[in-house]
Amino acid sequence: MVFSSLEFILLFLPLTILIYYTCIRYSFSQFAITFLFLASLFYYAYWNPDYIWVILISVLWNFCIGYLLSTAAGTNASIHVSTSNIDKFLKTIFLRLAELRKPLFILGLFGNIAALCYYKYTDFALLSINNLAGTQFPSFNIIMPIGISFFTFQQIAYLADIYTHKNDPTDRGFINYCLFVCFFPQLVAGPIVHHQEMMPQFADKNNRKINWENIYWGIVLLSMGLAKKVIIADNISPLVVYAFEQSANLTFMEAVIASLAYTFQLYFDFSGYSDMAVGCALFFNIHLPFNFFSPYKAVNIQDFWRRWHITLSRWLKEYIYIPLGGNKKGDNRTLFNLFLTFLIGGIWHGAAWTFVLWGALHGLAILAHRLWTKAGYKIPLIPAVIVTFLFVNFTWIFFRAPDFERVSVFMNAFMFDNGFGVRRHFFGIIHDRAWAIIGFAAILAFTARSSKELYSKNKLSKLLSIYSVGLLLCSLAWLAILLINFPDAEAEFIYFQF
Repeated sequence: MVFSSLEFILLFLPLTILIYYTCIRYSFSQFAITFLFLASLFYYAYWNPDYIWVILISVLWNFCIGYLLSTAAGTNASIHVSTSNIDKFLKTIFLRLAELRKPLFILGLFGNIAALCYYKYTDFALLSINNLAGTQFPSFNIIMPIGISFFTFQQIAYLADIYTHKNDPTDRGFINYCLFVCFFPQLVAGPIVHHQEMMPQFADKNNRKINWENIYWGIVLLSMGLAKKVIIADNISPLVVYAFEQSANLTFMEAVIASLAYTFQLYFDFSGYSDMAVGCALFFNIHLPFNFFSPYKAVNIQDFWRRWHITLSRWLKEYIYIPLGGNKKGDNRTLFNLFLTFLIGGIWHGAAWTFVLWGALHGLAILAHRLWTKAGYKIPLIPAVIVTFLFVNFTWIFFRAPDFERVSVFMNAFMFDNGFGVRRHFFGIIHDRAWAIIGFAAILAFTARSSKELYSKNKLSKLLSIYSVGLLLCSLAWLAILLINFPDAEAEFIYFQF
């Protein structure tokens, strides 16, 4: 069930909202939270119910480790010590746990990383060993549970913050923790949220009532994200699939057009999902962080990563870069830490050497930018945006290509091996409107306000103002038009595979 499907928009979402607020209306607030958790599990199981146990075990594992860590630190160990043997026994247990905090934390990390590596990287590792050593280890053909990369990262952050005393989960409750991990708007493709920004919202009683401003923005963001997905991203998809998966060769211009097509497809697909996620969460008075801020307007590669997949960049900075030492251990170590952080970011995205190279290229670009800036050089605004965009556009080829054979198709095209212009059959593989949509996508990416800007600027506007009413009516009209004209919008969002 994807956000752009009829069963989600017309059945799952409205029924979940209705039951949730009905429970609250009749003073079953805690059951409302439990119901939202169960609805999120149903949403997750809709793809493949066989893997529901994976996320349940992951949730239980991390909650138990987190509870033991916080108990060992004294945050949950407020016990009354008397002369009874039971109290003495409990005090002994808590003191022993305090000595085991580091082993407990390492055990928790190992469980998360082991599960992620097994499902995501086992077959990749075996294939790589076979290619390098000439062995013939059989593949397990493991199907990766959807969203495992996202909910694993969230829970690693949860454990890390308890271990470093950045978080006190006291009185948050098991169900609130379950909902933090499984909340359906952000479960399968982010944003990667922090427990500090989510669990207090679930526990806040003020959020358990209808907020019409949040409903308003939920509709607006849902319609904006849906339009990005089904009008722009899905219509560009046939050209991208042909160029990256089917064509035996491409001319120079065909490769340029195909790379641009994927650059805009990926952005509007993923940012569309993120907008819909934020919008869906607002229906329940839950505020998710925005994941994009007009990334193709970036003036350098560092600026790009402050605008693209913002929550992943935040996670990599806080839980990889800073623990490695950040910029506190000298220039050479800083450069190494930056490069390793981006390399890990590349590996996180997928089990393929193309992702490793993509991460390495961005790591090298970050190093070059840092050295360039330190030397005092500057590039004027417009050339800086163009250079940054061209680099990002080029590296997306490695991100999308299934293997290096497909990468070579593009590299050969850029060397003019198959000519310069666009051949007739290339025009024939897609419908005519796709060309106009690519141009329209480029205009929006470089000139339009991001959804984050739109929401922030107008968040406190009066709901009955002409602007607000007009925006709401346009959003509702968009939803109706999209549902009528795209009744089979079942294409999965691109980031579901990560």
